[in-house]
Amino acid sequence: MRILVTGASGFIGGRFAAHALQQGYEVVCCGRQSGAMNWLAARGAECQSGDLLDPAFALTASQGCEAVVHCAGAVGTWGPYAHFHDANVKVTEHVLAAIQANQVRRLVHLSSPSIYFDGRSHRDIREDYLPPRFFDHYGATKWLADQRVFAAGKAGLEVIALRPRFVIGAGDTSIFPRLLRAHQSGRLKIIGKGDNRVDLTPVENVSHAMQLALEAPISALGRAYNISNGQPVAFWPSFNRLLEQLDLPPLHKHVPFALAYLMASLAERTAKLKRGQPEPPMLRLGMAVMARDFNLDISAARDLLGYQPVVTTEQGLDAFADWWKAGMLSLADYLPAVDTHRR
Repeated sequence: MRILVTGASGFIGGRFAAHALQQGYEVVCCGRQSGAMNWLAARGAECQSGDLLDPAFALTASQGCEAVVHCAGAVGTWGPYAHFHDANVKVTEHVLAAIQANQVRRLVHLSSPSIYFDGRSHRDIREDYLPPRFFDHYGATKWLADQRVFAAGKAGLEVIALRPRFVIGAGDTSIFPRLLRAHQSGRLKIIGKGDNRVDLTPVENVSHAMQLALEAPISALGRAYNISNGQPVAFWPSFNRLLEQLDLPPLHKHVPFALAYLMASLAERTAKLKRGQPEPPMLRLGMAVMARDFNLDISAARDLLGYQPVVTTEQGLDAFADWWKAGMLSLADYLPAVDTHRR
C-alpha cells in the first residue's frame, strides 16, 4: 500500500513513517523541514518538503496514494489563534481537498485529547466528552479539524481519528525535554500534592494504532479513538524515576497549585505586553496538566480496532532515557535499520 504521512518531520509522524517502512508500506513523507526527513529518505521513503497551507503542494504530495496518515499541525500552547487555525484547520481542509481530487481511499487523522482538557481532573474520559469551553487555541482548532474530517467521512471518505495521550519515547523533543530543561535550571518543582495520575503513551503504541487504523474494517470507520496504555501512572514519581535513570537529582520540593497557576497567569500577561509576545517560562496549561488527573478510556480502540499496547510505559520511559543519554542522537543512528519489503 502506498501511503502519505504528513508532518513526517515531527516526532509522531516521523516515528510512524519509520514504522510503516518496517512493515512494508510504500511511504511518501512530507514536512516543512527537509533536513528532518533525511533519515527517512535513507530508509527508503520518498520525501517531499513543502507547506500544506499551499493547496497545490497537498495535491502533489498525495498523488498516487491509497491512504493518508495526517500528522501535520501546530503543536504547543502559545501563540495567536490564527496560527493554530491555519496549521490545524486550513491544512486539514487542504489535505481533504487533495484526497478528494486524487481519489485517495482512506484518511487516518491525528487528533488530540487536548480537546477534552478544561483544567480540571478527569478519569476515564470517553471520546464523546466535550468540555464547556476549550482551554486553549490548540484544543479548539483540533476539534474544528476533527469536524472537517468527520464531515468528509459522512460524504464517503473512509476516516478514523486517533487521540493519543502524552506521547513519549526516543525522538520526543517537547514534553520531557521541556521538563528536563526546567529541572536543570533549578526552576522545576512538583505542582500540587504530586499524586495526580495520567496516561503516558509510548510512541510505538501510537504507530501500532495508526497501522490498525489503516487496516481497520469498514465497521470501525467514521469515529475517533482514544489511544494510551490504559494504565494511568502517578506522574511525578514516574518523572523522578526518569531523573534517576538520567543520574539527575529527584524532585522533592512542592509548590501549591493555586500559587503555580497564579504565577503562570502573571507570566502570560507579562509576555503579552512584550514586543513579539515571546512564550513565557510558565503557562497555565502546563501547571494544570502537571497537577491534574487525566486519563483516557480506550475500550473503543480495544473493541473496534483490536488495539492492545505493545510497549509498556516503563519501556517507553527507558527508551527516552537511553536516547537522551546517548546525546539525542539522530533517529537514523538510534533506531534499528529497516528490513524493507513491499506490500
